[in-house]
Amino acid sequence: MTARSSRRSSFRTLGELEAAAERTLAPDIWGYVAGGAGAERTARANVEAFQRWWIRSDPRSEVRSVDLRTTLLGEPVSAPFFVAPTAYQRSVHPAGERATAAAAAALGLLGVYSTLSSDSLESIARAAGAGPRWFQLYLQRETALSLGLVRRAERAGYSAIVVTIDAPVLGSRDRQLESGFALRRSPPIGNGPRVRTPPRGPEWDGGPYRPEDVASSTWATIATIRRATRLPLVVKGVLTAEGARHAVRAGARGLVVSNHGGRQLDLAPPSLSALPAIVHAVGSRAEVYLDGGVRRGSDALVALALGARAVGIGRPVLWALACGGRAGVRRYLGMFGTELANSMLLAGRASISEVDRRLVEPAPRG
Repeated sequence: MTARSSRRSSFRTLGELEAAAERTLAPDIWGYVAGGAGAERTARANVEAFQRWWIRSDPRSEVRSVDLRTTLLGEPVSAPFFVAPTAYQRSVHPAGERATAAAAAALGLLGVYSTLSSDSLESIARAAGAGPRWFQLYLQRETALSLGLVRRAERAGYSAIVVTIDAPVLGSRDRQLESGFALRRSPPIGNGPRVRTPPRGPEWDGGPYRPEDVASSTWATIATIRRATRLPLVVKGVLTAEGARHAVRAGARGLVVSNHGGRQLDLAPPSLSALPAIVHAVGSRAEVYLDGGVRRGSDALVALALGARAVGIGRPVLWALACGGRAGVRRYLGMFGTELANSMLLAGRASISEVDRRLVEPAPRG
C-alpha cells in the first residue's frame, strides 16, 4: 500500500515531532498511527496523566553527571526506556523495523518488536546485531503457530517473550476508519501469511456477540507459553493489581502496565494511574514497566519515581521514523535520553537507583 507523501519533515525539538510526522504521512496512515479507540478519551488521558505530577527539584552541587544505565530482566541497557512494539512500520517508512532496530541498538537501548511487524523477526534481529531485543507475541488461534513464533524468536537471539493480553479483538477505532486505513487491504506481515492480526469480530445483529477466531488469552494459555520456552516471559496489557498477581502466578517475570496506547478499550484508565497499585501488588516478584502517553524525558522520570523500572515509547518512535528513517529514530531517542538526564540532574539525582517516590508529588487540582 502507498504509505506516505514524498516530502519529509525535519524536527528540532521533541515538541514539534508530532506535527512534523503529520505533515509527512499520508492522511490514512496518519489516522492509523495517531488514532485511538472510540472517542480517544483514554489515548488523551494517557498523556494528560503525567500533568498530574510535579517533580520535586532538589538540585545538588555535587551532582555533575548522570548515569542512565540499568538492567531489564538482568540484561544491561544504556537507559530505562525502550522501543515499544508497534505494527506495520514500513507503512510509515520503507526501512521499517530494521531502521528502528538499528537505531535502538546503536544507542544500547532495548527494542521490542511486534508479531505484526512489516519485516520478519529474523531480519529485525540481524538489523539489531548485538543490541538487546524482545519479541512481542499476539497469541494466535492455533497454539502451534504461537509456539512456532516463540521458537523462531529463541533462534534469532531475542531475550524475552512479551505476550500481549489486551487484544482478543481489535478496538473500535473511529479515526482509523474515518481516515480510510481500515478500508485498504491488510498490510503484509513479515512473519508469514499464516500470522493473523486480532480479529475485528462480526457486527452485532441483535443476538449474542461472538467475535470470530479469537485466540485464547487465559492465564492457563500464558502458563503454557511460559513452559514452552527457556526465555523469560513478560505480560503486556496489565491494568489492575489482580491482573498483575495472576500474571505473576502464571510465570511472568515482567509486566507492562499498558492500555495499548488507548487503542483498545476507550475509558480504560491511563497507564500511569494504574502503575502504583500494580507495583505495590507484585513487589519484588516481577519487574514492572509502563507504556502509554510517554512523550518527554520528564514523563519517564515521573514513571520511574512511581515504580516503573523502564518506560516504553510507541507513537513518537513512529513519528521519528516517518520523519527521518533510522537517523530520525536515533535522533529522537538521543534527544529523549538527553532530556531524561537533564531532568535527573536538575532534580538532584545522579543515577536511576536514586529515583524513588520522594521525587514526585501530586500537582494541585483546579
